[in-house]
Amino acid sequence: MDNSDLGTSPDEVQFRFRDDEPADHGTVTVDACCDQTNATAVRIEPGDDARELLPFLDRLALIEVNFPTFGDGRGYSSARILREAGYTGELRAVGDLGVDQLSHMRRCGFDAFAPDQTLDEEDARRAFSTWDNVYQRTTDGRRTIQEIRHGAGAGADQ
Repeated sequence: MDNSDLGTSPDEVQFRFRDDEPADHGTVTVDACCDQTNATAVRIEPGDDARELLPFLDRLALIEVNFPTFGDGRGYSSARILREAGYTGELRAVGDLGVDQLSHMRRCGFDAFAPDQTLDEEDARRAFSTWDNVYQRTTDGRRTIQEIRHGAGAGADQ
């Protein structure tokens, strides 16, 4: 993953790691998304169950996950659930985001970031490239240290 470029972004999005056109649709709630057949963007709030969106992933171009406070980590689980279920659209973290969260959010599947307060770009660049090697498999496709040491198939059943 090349983190030297912090990506391009629409208005409120500070960092975006996608090559497609930015999804700039108005978002609806999870409940409204499930009731509307034309909704293409949804916003997950803390307490919402991301699994409710699984039947609709093919029509969603944008899923925002709100982090209303720095210490609320429920959005990480939402991101993993969505990516592991095959969601390939834009997954945008919004809200009270800190530089020290960025690399972990990328590993969980976020590919766009819209923090409430603008983050220092040099600090963000360092954060996105902090961990060259990782121990746990996630949705970012990076090989774990165990897989590197023992071959691509190692750890598959652990």
